[in-house]
Amino acid sequence: MERILIIGPCGAGKSTAARSLGEKLGLPVIHLDQIYWRPGWVETPPDEFAPILEAALHGERWIIDGNYGGSMPLRMAHADSVIYLDFPILLCLWRTIKRIWRYRGQTRPDMSADCPERLDLSFLFYIATWRLTKRARMTRLTTEFPGTLHVFTRPSRLRKWIDGL
Repeated sequence: MERILIIGPCGAGKSTAARSLGEKLGLPVIHLDQIYWRPGWVETPPDEFAPILEAALHGERWIIDGNYGGSMPLRMAHADSVIYLDFPILLCLWRTIKRIWRYRGQTRPDMSADCPERLDLSFLFYIATWRLTKRARMTRLTTEFPGTLHVFTRPSRLRKWIDGL
């Protein structure tokens, strides 16, 4: 595992898993949220985001966490491993609410500067409907992935796997 994607619903713990794996395997971690969002929650235009992502993908070794569906095929083409956190949505919602509370008014470590955590009902709705709107595409992309695929449906199994590496 030299080029790893970590994907799954918001609140599944992709960034936390990326940090743990990065430490365990000695791989640099790239949080897509950090390269996509500009200060003040401003989105990076696609024509500027693409070259930043391309440069990251050409690194020899990395862990990249995040979904950003439009770039998924490109990232999968450069990855040798995908870790899919297919956790229950109620758990993801609970973790997101805990994260909002923990970092309220502050920028969390895996986010761009000056993007303070905030309660956003449309974001919570996005998570709540993820299985209905995004999961089928994610599952299709992972079944087509030619590299090593690890699917975890429970956080305890993910922790046990990371601990055993």
